[in-house]
Amino acid sequence: MVFSNADTQTPPAPDLRAPHLLVVDDDLRLAELLQCYLERKGYRVSVSADAGEARILLGYLCFDVMILDVRMPGEDGISLTESLRNAGQKIPILLLSAEGEVESRVRGLQMGADDYLIKPFDTTELMARISAIMRRASVASVRETVMMFDTLRYDVARQTLTSPEATLSLSGKEQVIMGTLAASPHQVISRATLHEACGGEGNERTIDTLVVRLRRKIEPTPSQPRYVQTIHGRGYVLRPDQILS
Repeated sequence: MVFSNADTQTPPAPDLRAPHLLVVDDDLRLAELLQCYLERKGYRVSVSADAGEARILLGYLCFDVMILDVRMPGEDGISLTESLRNAGQKIPILLLSAEGEVESRVRGLQMGADDYLIKPFDTTELMARISAIMRRASVASVRETVMMFDTLRYDVARQTLTSPEATLSLSGKEQVIMGTLAASPHQVISRATLHEACGGEGNERTIDTLVVRLRRKIEPTPSQPRYVQTIHGRGYVLRPDQILS
């Protein structure tokens, strides 16, 4: 692994909104170097020395990706991967395996790992693989998501809004607005982003009109929006009651 001096300096305080990674490796020196490097790149990082510690952390913390060494004393990385998948754990897993361990890498993927990286590796490749795994996980999560707005259900993949009695009609641009907001719930989406998603025609203020129409369909009291909220000077944010995956 190639680390520069800047990469291993004390990282800044972590942003609690940043993706959280779990590094599982019995080589604590490598694990600490990875932790320092990844934190300097903006991630939050927790470190575990073995499968037992990893299970404890997974029991009470949420992680976006687990970086898991294949060769560990006791329960190895592949066995841990298999066990987690059998238990229904969906955390994306990036295996670290020594060069030449082809059978281990293949078996790891068969057991449910999302990707693997051969040691020694370049840190730029590590960053690229983490980003790719997170993109795939995000797309898969969105595809499986149903959002609840009181008794209304919004199916993100199908872009359908249904009440207990019927399917509510959304116009093409209303679907775009809803879909764009639903792709990043609880995050502010700028008017410019929504305008571009709708084709960029006309004035950005047309987005306000579309949002008003959307509110009439999902808000109990459209004049006092609960679900599609305006963040003045920044844009709009979607706040569903529940997100089901």
